[in-house]
Amino acid sequence: MKFRDYELVFQNGGVTIEKDGKVLYFNHRPVHVTVKNEAAMLVFSDCAYASVSEGDEETEARGKYVTDNGSVLSFLDRYSVEGELIRISRAVTVEKADPRDLGFSTKIFFYQLQSQELTDYEYFSPGQWYLNNEYAGPYSLGKRMDLQYYYRKETYSGLPMFAMRHKATGETIAMSRWASDATLPSLDRTATENYAYVDPKITVGSFGVSNARPEAMTYTYYGHAFQTPLPYVECDGVSLDYVYPGVNGQMPVQGRGPFNVEQPLTNITWVHPMRKGFQQHYAVAVSCSSYEDFGSMMKATWRETYRRLKDRLFQVDNEELFHNMMRFLKAVTKRFGDDWGTPFVAQLPDFDPNSFSAEIGFVGQQAGIGYQLLRWGTMENDPEAIEKGIGILNTWVSHVTEDGCPVNWYHLSVHETEPQPLWVRQLGDGLEAVLDAYVFEKKHGREHMEWLNYCVLAADWLLPLQEKDGSFRRAYYYNGKMCLDSKASTPCIVRFFLQLYLVTGWKELREAAVRAGEWAYKHQYLGFEYRGGTCDQTDVMDKESGIYAMFAFTALYDVTKEEKWLKAACGAADYVETFTFVWSFPVDMPYPCHPFARYHISGTSNVTVGFGGGDVYMAACSYAYYRLWLLSGDEQYRDFAEFIHKNVKQANDIDGSSGYKYIGLVNEGGSISEQQYRGRYHWLPWCTFVEVDPASRMYDTFGVYEVADAEKLPSEERKARNEIYKNYWPAE
Repeated sequence: MKFRDYELVFQNGGVTIEKDGKVLYFNHRPVHVTVKNEAAMLVFSDCAYASVSEGDEETEARGKYVTDNGSVLSFLDRYSVEGELIRISRAVTVEKADPRDLGFSTKIFFYQLQSQELTDYEYFSPGQWYLNNEYAGPYSLGKRMDLQYYYRKETYSGLPMFAMRHKATGETIAMSRWASDATLPSLDRTATENYAYVDPKITVGSFGVSNARPEAMTYTYYGHAFQTPLPYVECDGVSLDYVYPGVNGQMPVQGRGPFNVEQPLTNITWVHPMRKGFQQHYAVAVSCSSYEDFGSMMKATWRETYRRLKDRLFQVDNEELFHNMMRFLKAVTKRFGDDWGTPFVAQLPDFDPNSFSAEIGFVGQQAGIGYQLLRWGTMENDPEAIEKGIGILNTWVSHVTEDGCPVNWYHLSVHETEPQPLWVRQLGDGLEAVLDAYVFEKKHGREHMEWLNYCVLAADWLLPLQEKDGSFRRAYYYNGKMCLDSKASTPCIVRFFLQLYLVTGWKELREAAVRAGEWAYKHQYLGFEYRGGTCDQTDVMDKESGIYAMFAFTALYDVTKEEKWLKAACGAADYVETFTFVWSFPVDMPYPCHPFARYHISGTSNVTVGFGGGDVYMAACSYAYYRLWLLSGDEQYRDFAEFIHKNVKQANDIDGSSGYKYIGLVNEGGSISEQQYRGRYHWLPWCTFVEVDPASRMYDTFGVYEVADAEKLPSEERKARNEIYKNYWPAE
């Protein structure tokens, strides 16, 4: 059974994957069962197939497993070549059930023959594990490489898949769920401790890697493991696994209480009931190839699964939704003396404002909202929107320290600066918006020199802080002293520098942007150090660091036309894409007004590596991915741009039918990965901003609100319009 350069070979009741006659992956005993017994212990064993019938298009393998207590499970596995993939479809039936066996799970797996050291491989689990997770948080997969099992339920990943690459040879094996056919688990029970839970309805499994030993693992609730030898069990080393139903573990976890084990672990397991007649049905895809580096492996294996499992496009009128969101922003913008702004947070569904703490960028995005209101009000001839937009912009321009340092966090109703440092990410967001507003007004014959001076003063304050390697620190005090020694936010200021250079001709700004880009190219694109992108997380690997790297690299390419920047922008885009829930699965929703009660969760995304989905931040990137398609010719970016431009909006009340107070209102996000929605049921300003910003950019550049409509323009016209900085300045 041949696929690509590989061959699947059946022999002696086992299976191997060979390349040029050399075995790379194998499984001598594919019939594997883990049993939860009456002592609440998980014991496992495996055996070979009893019979294998090879056909021209499909191989059928059968086996039978008998537990220590006499329960009998029959296996029917079907192997077929589907394009460049192997499909393994499995049916397991409980033929006899002993009451001493409470539940069971099975797995499809392949052992590695190349090395038995876990550190000899690089791993890719979307949103969960990249390379060896050096920059992930302390409780992520791979943070300890001395464990036996590294599993995460597939609903934690944007696509249900896992890949591992041997560093020395580049040989890669990947496994993914065959179809997006997960259903809801039982909702009348809660799995919160380190135990095995019997659930007859769960249809979700776990992907991961293991280096199992012949011993049963029994966990305490506080994370201590007891190992009981299984003398008749064989284990053959490192393997790529799909466990069904799923497991979350073994993962480091914070200790509980004043007294706990030294290195506690979480290990939550689900099993199906050992009940006569009960059946499991599931299927996976297996692919093999060789890649020269991790980035190319990540890109190829992601896209391979993307094409098969991508959810349908959500039907939404983005033009109508854009205008409804702008009407909403106008309605909720308030005046506090000389200051203007929106609530910092408001509870749903009634939009109950909780605070008027204001941030210039990041979560608050006040300057960006100010620009959008000014732009929209001008285009729609809406004086109220114009007044409120200018009011917000003037609020921030008026709050500057004596040294020329902008204030980036201000409480509107108290009229005081908040005790936060100056975050480079915050400042980059806000300064870009003020500069865009200045350019917009200039093109309409209105001068706001105070806005331009504000941007120039800020740049003059920032430039001396740039270090010899081109970097900036993640945060500073208002006196210019370093607050955080991390350099992870360096890309966040690049686009502002370049655009201010275009307006002023100040060459030092272009030079500073290029130097900052060189740092990001070395550390983020080449070093895969995409971390520290947000202002409310520690310096861990995340999605938004990749987004801002993509923004920076694309802007550098726009200005310099150097191919290295386009290559780096595509590399960052490939990474960011993998945080997005492209497949869909059902999630129980406790809030009847939440749009997820009727729509799908696809389009949401993980925030940081290792956590569950998801929020709506990928909406910010649809315009950027569409531009990358035109710059690179890579059709994946066009497809993905349309997907996030549409599907993220499933979290919006797009037409008022969900029951939110305002049409277009959107919830920030919450955890969906356990298929029961848990999160903050509220709105924050960034949620709407990241949806209106790419929509307005799409219209300003291409004259339309939909990717499909932009594609109707002649190719040469699209490419000409995509030269966005040719018309950015001069304004006359």
